Amino acid sequence: MKQLKALILCLVCAMTLGVAAARAEGKPERAFDPKEIIFDHLGDGYGWEVPFDHHHRIPLPVMVWAADGSFHCFSSAHVDHHAVYDQDGYSWTVPAQGDNKGKVVQILPDGSEVKPKFDISITKNVCALWIAVLVTLAVCMPVARWHKKHGFKAPRGFVGAIEQLMEFIYKGVIKPTLKQDSRRFAPYLLTVFMFIFIMNLLGLMVIFPGGANLTGNIAVTLVLSLITFFCTNLFARKHYWKEIFWPDVPMFLKFPIPIMQVIELFGALTKPASLTVRLFANMMGGHMIVIVLTLIIFIMADFGSAAVTGLATGVSFAFSLFMLLLDVLVSFIQAFVFTMLSTTFIAMAQERGHDEQHHTPAPQPAVNLE
Repeated sequence: MKQLKALILCLVCAMTLGVAAARAEGKPERAFDPKEIIFDHLGDGYGWEVPFDHHHRIPLPVMVWAADGSFHCFSSAHVDHHAVYDQDGYSWTVPAQGDNKGKVVQILPDGSEVKPKFDISITKNVCALWIAVLVTLAVCMPVARWHKKHGFKAPRGFVGAIEQLMEFIYKGVIKPTLKQDSRRFAPYLLTVFMFIFIMNLLGLMVIFPGGANLTGNIAVTLVLSLITFFCTNLFARKHYWKEIFWPDVPMFLKFPIPIMQVIELFGALTKPASLTVRLFANMMGGHMIVIVLTLIIFIMADFGSAAVTGLATGVSFAFSLFMLLLDVLVSFIQAFVFTMLSTTFIAMAQERGHDEQHHTPAPQPAVNLE
């Protein structure tokens, strides 16, 4: 415990001295802008920010088609910090403001800026998605290989921990909700849980390959929600569609004015929206709180008092550490909630009507072979 207190005290002192030294040497070339830093870290970009250094980035490949249809590929380091890059008579840059802010544009000979025809650049979020996919495979595939090799023998260590996590989701959420259809949809639901959980954890890291705010990007959460929406509706049973287009309500509520049909259809279409916004808002809010608490150090440094800066550093460090640990729990909860709601939506579409239940064969009794 004493060693932990000493480590925290050293970190607080080092951060305080670093801020004070940077301010004394006049390193910042422009006014400190917390808003710009927050949105740079939360948004997408053509480079990966280096921790504790806002002026350098890990370059990523930029791949675009110019206005005349020619293909160009170059490193994002050439257009970092809004620099102009000339390649084979074509000029490229990333504007700092305007409608094309943060996007690669081509500078025409007359000085005007035009968007490329196609932009398939490997941005930070794209790269982070592939990393999350590889990490998910690296985490989950050893469980499959273990049982393929050892049968039903229980694994230990890291493989055993991952298996327990999967078993908790399957036996605690998927099987009780989907019942006889659980094995049919379990591969997707377990995959989406692990994928979201790993993306959440990678987003909490401040160094490469972490730091990308994937689940705080509404495009990512929307795609995941649409996959659940398609799984729900493409594999739905007849009873599900009957309850939407001809529900068991009094006739005046569904004919001649289709009041209930509109309500039911609207409810089916809003399910992916609720999944999208819930995951996006919670993870975006968590990341933003941690960043804002960390920036208190630099905001208070502008007041010029070392005592105030030191106190702000200690308070900021303590609250940031607390929020970061809380975000680890939130990362699991949000992955769990997304999986639970997806399971519930799919189960609602798998309900059987009276005619389907009548034709469903009854389960055969177990045979005692002893």
